[in-house]
This record gives sequence, structure tokens and C-alpha cells, in this order.
Amino acid sequence: MKKFKPTTPSNRQTAIVSYRGVLTATEPHKALTTGFKRGTGRNAFGRITTRHKGGGHKRSYREIDFRLEKIGIPAKIETIEYDPNRSGFIGLICFADGERRYNLLPQGLKVGDKVITAEDAPLKPGNRTILKKVPVGTFVFNIELQPNGGARIARSAGNYAEVVANNAGQSHLKMPSGEIRKVSENVWASIGAVSNEEYKLRNIGKAGRNRWLGIRPTVRGSAMNPVDHPYGGGEGHQGRGTKRPKTKYGKVTGGRKTRSPKKYSNNLIVARRKTKRSK
Repeated sequence: MKKFKPTTPSNRQTAIVSYRGVLTATEPHKALTTGFKRGTGRNAFGRITTRHKGGGHKRSYREIDFRLEKIGIPAKIETIEYDPNRSGFIGLICFADGERRYNLLPQGLKVGDKVITAEDAPLKPGNRTILKKVPVGTFVFNIELQPNGGARIARSAGNYAEVVANNAGQSHLKMPSGEIRKVSENVWASIGAVSNEEYKLRNIGKAGRNRWLGIRPTVRGSAMNPVDHPYGGGEGHQGRGTKRPKTKYGKVTGGRKTRSPKKYSNNLIVARRKTKRSK
């Protein structure tokens, strides 16, 4: 982590990931970048549906290969790069046939290392294989939910899922949330854990840096008027005054189950995630 001398009140707290010595390129591969419209939290009618989003620095989108369908073709890592649109590091890999793609990198890989996607791929970080070939206790990321459906699970910085069982054509995965879930043993997964594990330790330090990231200010409900929030009104600091915590729209939050009782994947959940209430 990179920390600063306390020359200002914000620098006293700031701690960010140090990229020096990790990243090997300062500009993205232009052929794999596009422009895109940033999410501003508004729907097709222009109404705000997600609060506290907007502004931020302009970004170009790096086209990440999450399908990883080039099976049996070895590739070599050419660069390790920063991606403003995700928390993990990405790498430009060059396949033996000359094609280049961006991949999400695991921890421990460096420029020059080789990776491959194959059913008989060696069990080393960065390689990709089907779950029935992965022994119990192995950490995996970039996991599919359906065979050949593209990576969906464990894609954020430092994340991984652990293979805890292989049984009756299904693999049991312990998710980053603690949930244990069954998936087909024929889905593809990458060995290792996502890079940039220090991401969770950063301290933004000041409000301005959040604005650069496209995060707008959040106003406390207790600081609002009664017309604007269930917690609003009163002189001085007040308790929330309601039996259960609520959003500004009166929707109960914290402790209420939101998962649909008829969700298609309910029978695939072996153990639910540990919530604060259950702890």
C-alpha cells in the first residue's frame, strides 16, 4: 500500500494501492478498447433509479475475454495493466496463433508466464480447466454458472471460491460470501485467486477522490426533513424512531429476506451465506 505524508488532513488518512513494480504498461492495447456510456444511475426516462452515481473521470472500456473459449491454445502474458472499470488487474495475453486478448489476472503471475485453457491443463494459477478435474480445497475464480456460459463468479479483486466437494456430477463451491452452492462439474474455472488483493485495504482519504470515481455524496436520512425520509426531522440528533430500519422510500432493510422463494437456483444452495443477523 502507498501512504502519504500528512501534509493535508486528507493525506493523513489516504492509503492506496501502489502500482509501481506491479504494472508494466501505461496505455491500453488500442485494438481492444472502446468508448462507452458510464452508468449514471438513471433509467430510460431519465429518472434516478440508483442514487449517488454520476460524474467521474472519463474512461475507455477494455474488452475482457470472460468466455475464454480458445481451448488448447497456449498463451503468454505480455503486459500487466490497470483497468479503471474493475478492481482486479488485467493482462494482455498473446496466443500461439497470434491473437491478443485481455484476461483477468490471478495473483502471482508476471510477464512472460504461460497460461492455457484445456481439460488436462496443469493445476497452476492462471490455467483454466473444468471443475471435475479440480481437487477439493483448490481456489478458483472466473467460474461459469452454466457450461460454456462465460465467467460469472469470483471476478473482483482478491476474490476466489473454494472447491469443497465433487459429487454426483456436481461440484460444491464455497463462494466469497460464505454460501456453499452446487454447480455442474462440467463448467470451466480458472485456478487461483483474482489479483490486487490489497484493494480492500485502501482508504479513499477525501471526498474529491470519490467524485473522480463517479460516486456522488450520500446524505444521512436523519439529516433530512420528515417529508424526505422516515428518519427525518427533530431538533438535534434523533433516533430513527421506527421499529425497523428503512430506506427513504419506506422499504424495510436489514434482516428482511429478499430472495424469492421460487428462485430457480434455490435447490442448488447447500448452505446460505452468513449474514450479520445470523452471526
